[in-house]
Amino acid sequence: MKKTQYPFVAIVGQERMKTGLILTLINPTLSGILIRGEKGTAKSTAVRGLADVLPWIEVIRDCPFQLAPSEPGEACEGCSRHGCRERLQAGEPPELSRRKVSVVELPVGATEDRVVGSLDLEHALKEGEKHFEPGLLASAHRGILYVDEVNLLDDHVVDVLLDSAAMGVCTVEREGVSHSHPARFTLVGTMNPEEGELRPQLLDRFGLCATVRGAESLEERVLVMERRVAFDEDPGAFSGQWLKESEKLARTMERALELYPLVTIDRSLLEEIARYCMEVGVDGHRGDIILMKTAKTLAAFHGHREVAPHHVEEAAQLVLPHRVRRQPMQDILEDVSNLRTAGR
Repeated sequence: MKKTQYPFVAIVGQERMKTGLILTLINPTLSGILIRGEKGTAKSTAVRGLADVLPWIEVIRDCPFQLAPSEPGEACEGCSRHGCRERLQAGEPPELSRRKVSVVELPVGATEDRVVGSLDLEHALKEGEKHFEPGLLASAHRGILYVDEVNLLDDHVVDVLLDSAAMGVCTVEREGVSHSHPARFTLVGTMNPEEGELRPQLLDRFGLCATVRGAESLEERVLVMERRVAFDEDPGAFSGQWLKESEKLARTMERALELYPLVTIDRSLLEEIARYCMEVGVDGHRGDIILMKTAKTLAAFHGHREVAPHHVEEAAQLVLPHRVRRQPMQDILEDVSNLRTAGR
């Protein structure tokens, strides 16, 4: 029985976190989001609650790799499930279906085989053909890979994620036998900084970062309690009350997805983006590029065909804080906020 998740649109406050998650769904090239914060601030609730607003995609029916119609190839040749290999060899066109983007959760204690999949070496030696059992990265292709307590992942799993995130391909090699399949996913991680920091190599792979805290308003804290109690008492009825809001957000995201390729940005704002990154000491150029893409995605989300200065400012709050090594997080946020005030 499928568990009812707390509706994403019913979360009180935490606007920056919610905006960051929405942007990564509209534009997967933003390279995911890291959500940092203390316990009990709706980090996991927000990610799991995305189910109601996830976009639809077209996939090959019953494909364990979530392949798009244009993607059959080496992955299918090694697939021993659902008769994929036989249909490919017979030259039959694949059957298609539509489904929502999936959210695949990666447990902190997952083994490497569970993450990347496994090869049956005995079958390969005896039969002369690959027998590959897909892992979590196959299920997350074209979807969201969610890691709670991402800072506690084992180093060998982190290395696998870094390789797959960089190449968009998962490759498994065992005793001279190898298998590859597409693995382009949006990485979403949540963590409590009190339990340890994230490896710099993995931290840099997150395009966006949102820091969340408990509500400081008395009214908001009361509202959190009221909504949570209502959900716990009757999840179905509570979710039904928010269905229209969820559908409205989903339609807005669909329009933003269509509008994004048409959004333009003036060269003066590109100069401002570069200035932002230089002012706070961002290493390399990935931050500049992600900041530009985030500003364009924000414009599309708000229904605009041209990026405005306030889109760049809002994007900077999500893109820059985790990319600077030499300042505390709060100082970076204040620097970004002060750049516009200083006449930049």
